[in-house]
Amino acid sequence: MKKLILLLVVSAFVAGCTGKASEKDYRAEMLKLIESDFTSEGSVDKEQYLQQDDVQVFCSSLEGKEATIDELANITEAQLKTVKYPSENEYLGDWESGNKIANNGKGGQFSDPKGSVSGGNCYGCHQITKEEIAYGTIGPSLYQYGKLRGNSEEIYKYTWAKIYNAQAFIACSSMPRFGHKGILDEQQIKDVMALLLAPDSPVNQ
Repeated sequence: MKKLILLLVVSAFVAGCTGKASEKDYRAEMLKLIESDFTSEGSVDKEQYLQQDDVQVFCSSLEGKEATIDELANITEAQLKTVKYPSENEYLGDWESGNKIANNGKGGQFSDPKGSVSGGNCYGCHQITKEEIAYGTIGPSLYQYGKLRGNSEEIYKYTWAKIYNAQAFIACSSMPRFGHKGILDEQQIKDVMALLLAPDSPVNQ
């Protein structure tokens, strides 16, 4: 790990001094270090984290380049097909549990015991409730999400799909594919859905 940090620092220093990226492929060097130095520990399966699916490979290959409209459209179309909607069309769970999931940033890390239940860490990127003042701004505010959008079946399906696999709508989105990657299970997604859409949720007050 120390070697990896040193390599990243040197890479940034060299790029900064020259004003352009070095001819040396530091990304390839970094991947070699990860392969040799990382080990499976806690909730982290080394091979699972190193192996990218087709979409991740494509998005990683861009690295500042622009994809064509057709390429992006193909990704969203294919990713939408991966969405598994809830059984019996029951979309909403318990918003109080959903708020706990949104506040929970644990899961899938070296420090988490194997088998730990993952949270969504939604507040890391979004404003959600008015009471919470510590939140990220990478994603849009979700405060009054249901109040502004209503409770139609179309909104339920869109919101579910967005949580399940964000790349079904924005190719190469930085939002985790919570359902597609098994970060959250069906009940957890239902609970987060309730947080966003239930009329009595603090989100919609």
